[in-house]
Amino acid sequence: MKFTAIAAACLSLLSQVAGEANAAGPSSSKVTLPSTFKPPQVFKNANLVHVISLEKNSAKENVNVLIENVSSEPQDEYFVPFTSHQIERVGGIEVKDRKDASVSGFSVEVVEFDPLSDTQYYRIRLPTPVAPKSQQTLGISFYYLNSFTPLPAAIDQSDKQYLVYPFSVYAASAYPTLKQKTEVKLPSSDIPDYTKVAGSGETKEFPVKQGSKLTYGPFPEVPAGAVSPAKVRYEFTKPVTHVSHLERDIEVSHWGGNVAFEERYTLLHHGANLSAQFNRVKWAQSQYFNPQTYALKEMKFPLPVGSKDAYFTDAIGNVSTSRFRSNRREAVLELKPRYPIFGGWKYPFTIGWNADAKYFLRQKSGDNYLLNIPFIEGPKQAEGVEYQQVQVRVLLPEGADNVKFYTTIPEPSITDYTIDLQKTYLDTVGRTVLTIKARNLVDDFRDRELIVSYDYSFLASLRKPLIVFTSMVSIFVGIWAVSKVEVKFSTK
Repeated sequence: MKFTAIAAACLSLLSQVAGEANAAGPSSSKVTLPSTFKPPQVFKNANLVHVISLEKNSAKENVNVLIENVSSEPQDEYFVPFTSHQIERVGGIEVKDRKDASVSGFSVEVVEFDPLSDTQYYRIRLPTPVAPKSQQTLGISFYYLNSFTPLPAAIDQSDKQYLVYPFSVYAASAYPTLKQKTEVKLPSSDIPDYTKVAGSGETKEFPVKQGSKLTYGPFPEVPAGAVSPAKVRYEFTKPVTHVSHLERDIEVSHWGGNVAFEERYTLLHHGANLSAQFNRVKWAQSQYFNPQTYALKEMKFPLPVGSKDAYFTDAIGNVSTSRFRSNRREAVLELKPRYPIFGGWKYPFTIGWNADAKYFLRQKSGDNYLLNIPFIEGPKQAEGVEYQQVQVRVLLPEGADNVKFYTTIPEPSITDYTIDLQKTYLDTVGRTVLTIKARNLVDDFRDRELIVSYDYSFLASLRKPLIVFTSMVSIFVGIWAVSKVEVKFSTK
């Protein structure tokens, strides 16, 4: 999408968050209700399809549900239940109309009503109330982080890795469901263990196994809140890559015409631990025939076209096992850690690069500028990457004000934002810094947009050159004044 089209589409949204952003207050996506709250039984699920995707190292769940208003009044609030353990790990929740992709305006908020309750809720506010006896098809998607358990917990460095994922055969719902089924999609057909339940109709037992997919159901009507615990154990001979903390800094320079990026990762492998000491010789020998391994041995970072001056460092210093290539079509940073990362291991590292500001920055009108950058980028791996805590800092030029922002990251994932000042070289009052914090994101959200609008006047742009000029003049005047001081001894 062209930048001008994006700017026009997001202008109204930017104005909506202007007052909050300038107040530098926290972003809130929570609603508080009484401790006795229970979702009113105003809907029923006429049909529900629950799809659990386990192909990557974070579990993605899609709930496609046909809801029907059974009350006598229009309704616009639909509640989705989670256990207290799940709600800490759930992220990236989004809602759309399955029949009409152009429908927008779904609002998703966490409900706070009783911190001691084992059941918590997300509230979905529909853009248009559903009339009595009318129906609407919703597509609800979300992710679970830290959701797998390796079994066995420790293996040899050349063994296959197996993961266990717990779930419910019945999709969690605050409303009765007339008909439903659950599909579990796995990365391979090697599924040694999975929960079996009684079938219905002509099927005597569920699930039905078809290659790498398990299908539970269809089931007849089940009441609200019904659960049927189940587990599946399957082969996953890939890294379980988890980033516990990502700090991403974007520094904008108008005078230099440059945008500098730096990302600091705290990366962990949440797969099976090694049952014996790591054997470097055995590892080197195995690389000649390139076997499939659950160790993380390399990462690929697709960067924006036109990126340059890429670097890769860790706690020791510069890491030379990297390759950066940039041309008119792509820019890619390929890197290898100092050692293969096995289950339970940790590897903190830093990457950075520069890019021409013309690819990200536009002058909208007068003193107003629009900055369009990805919220997160990170490595693009076949097995995926999950991010527990993300902090994005946008360092704007000194004197920038009237800061507003808009992002296509799901709103419930944004936990906080602030606007403050930070002093760097040759600053007087400090640079304007927008800090946004998010949680429980996955690499499916890489390249989601962050659009920042701010005012930067011509006089503010002259601040730093005037400081440099004044400083140099002061130095020369000082040197001249010192040179005029008579320091030799008098002959009288």
